[in-house]
Amino acid sequence: MHFGDKMDRNKIEKIAHTPEDRMLLAKLWDKINAGMRKNIPANTCFLSPRELEMARYLFGEPEGLYTFGGYGDAERRMLIYLPEYMEESSLLEEDSPCICLRAVFYQGDSPSHRDFLGALMGAGIARETVGDICVDKGSCDFFVTAEIAPYILQNFTSAGRTKLHLQQVPLTEANIPEPEVKELKDTLASLRLDSVISSGFRIGRSLAAQYVSAGKAAIDGLPCEKPDKAISEGAKISVRGLGKIKLHAVNGKTKKDRISVIIHRYM
Repeated sequence: MHFGDKMDRNKIEKIAHTPEDRMLLAKLWDKINAGMRKNIPANTCFLSPRELEMARYLFGEPEGLYTFGGYGDAERRMLIYLPEYMEESSLLEEDSPCICLRAVFYQGDSPSHRDFLGALMGAGIARETVGDICVDKGSCDFFVTAEIAPYILQNFTSAGRTKLHLQQVPLTEANIPEPEVKELKDTLASLRLDSVISSGFRIGRSLAAQYVSAGKAAIDGLPCEKPDKAISEGAKISVRGLGKIKLHAVNGKTKKDRISVIIHRYM
C-alpha cells in the first residue's frame, strides 16, 4: 500500500465514521507516531482492508512505513514503522512482529476457515491479533502478532472437533494454498457492481442491487452501497451471505455490443 498526504492527527475526525473508527485511528496514530519520534520499530495490530484504507488517509506516505501480513497477497495486514537503519527484509526474520503458526490435523476432518476463526475467538483471542487464515488439506497456516503467539501455541488445541498440533514456522516457509475457483464466462450490458454480482453468483440483478444497498457488498475489502459503481478488471467483490468473486478479465465488446467478461467465483 502507498501512503499519500502528509501526516496530520487532526484528520482523524474527518476520516472516522464511527466512535470505533475514531478510537482505532487514535490508537494507530499513537503507536506509529511514538516509533517515529523515538526512531524505533513500531507496529499495529492486524487491520482489515477498510481499516488500512483509513490509515492511508491518516498517515500519508512517510519514509519507513509499511503494511505487512506475512506474505505478499495478505488481506489483513499490520502497519509497521521501520527506522532508516532497518531494511524491509527484516520483517521476514525471526524477530518479526508477525508470526506464522501451522496447525496440523487429520486430513479427513477438513475444518474450514470459519471453524478456525470461530475456535480462535472462542479461545478468547482478539480478532485484531490474528491475520489471514490459510487452510489447506491436513494443515492450516495462520498469522498472528508476536505477543499472542506463545499463548496460542499453548492453548489452541482444537478447531471444532478437530484436534490440532501447532508449531511456529518461518514466514519464508508459509504454505499459502491456491484458492479453488470456478471460472464463469458471460456477457454484461455494463460493468456495474450489481451486474457483476448478478453474473458471478447467478442471481437476479434486482436481488444483487438489494444486497449492495443493504451494505452487504465490498470491493477489494472496502464497503460499497452503490449498485451502479463501476468495477475494474481484477477487482475482488465479497457479498455477505454469498461469498467472493473476482472480475478476472474484461475482453471487450461482442457483436451485440455487450461486454465479454470472465469471473472467478471462489469456492
